[in-house]
Amino acid sequence: MTVPEFMKGVVLTGHGGPDKLEWRTDLPVPHPDARDVLIKVGASAVNNTDINTRIGWYSKSVRGDTETGANAGFGEDADADGGWAGALDFPLVQGADCCGTIVAVGQEVDPARIGERVLVRPMHTPLDAQAPYSLATFGSERDGAFAEYATIASKDAVAIQSDLSDLELASFPCAFTTAEGMIQRIALGAERVLITGASGGVGSAAIQLAKRRGAHVTAQTSPSKAAALRDLGADEILTRDDPLPDQAFDAVLDLVGGPRWPELLETLRKGGRYVTSGAIAGPIVELDLRTLYLRDLSLAGSTWQPDSVLTDLVGYIERGEIHPMLADHFPLQRISDAQEAFLSKSHIGKIGLTIE
Repeated sequence: MTVPEFMKGVVLTGHGGPDKLEWRTDLPVPHPDARDVLIKVGASAVNNTDINTRIGWYSKSVRGDTETGANAGFGEDADADGGWAGALDFPLVQGADCCGTIVAVGQEVDPARIGERVLVRPMHTPLDAQAPYSLATFGSERDGAFAEYATIASKDAVAIQSDLSDLELASFPCAFTTAEGMIQRIALGAERVLITGASGGVGSAAIQLAKRRGAHVTAQTSPSKAAALRDLGADEILTRDDPLPDQAFDAVLDLVGGPRWPELLETLRKGGRYVTSGAIAGPIVELDLRTLYLRDLSLAGSTWQPDSVLTDLVGYIERGEIHPMLADHFPLQRISDAQEAFLSKSHIGKIGLTIE
């Protein structure tokens, strides 16, 4: 196919409210570097990280929950370190989720890759990185999928064979790799696990992924979503206001944090494991070290992932072991509406974005 010179897309012009998202029709189509591929984006999706980046929530100056700054951001204090890895370069094309087709390759990439349908690895080790846990995020440290075309290192464009639509496949990469990364980090097996924030993209992914490992899943959610999460595979439901049982779980997968965080550790049996990859209710928590050491607990954070996490997921998808949870979708030009719907938390799963 002929690749145009310019493309449509959305750029983030700075930290702040939805007004910082600008629809453009004159963005230059990126050129792949020697080891890159150029992807014609078929679909993307909304994630917490898109909004967290927009509002500058990753800044150490922010101590509140994500909802507090969703409409206006957290002010100029967030500019110095508002991205995953510190200050960001604007304008930025966000979009961590991507399903698309390779339409061109760099000079060191096999041209046979042209025409492959791929998922992009959202969190990846940069080419030539030497330090352990080196990380870049698609749509943060480099331009992402909120545009008609995007580039990524060839190794981070993973071929997939599936009858699912681009929109359905685009619901997998960010949420499911985050959830699978957490699960692999603590080596979850056929155990009792509590999943907080279970109706969101990562939480609902974690239910499916924990069940495929034989875990007994207790999902924490609102009463209105309980039936849907049971249908998804949850064995038991705790609502957000329910008291948490003492020493009932082998593991906790936490996406919420916030003021009830100390109670989560009390739910763990001796030798239990806690892992987090989010803190939508607030990042600052209180820890009683006696609970930690007297119960021999292990606490883990989970962001960096080995490359095998996405390739494992592609295998699960191709074998029909996991399924997309697509709650709604919007055209990319209506990204502000899509993020507003996402922030309402009235959905289960992901909100997709079509690239038209």
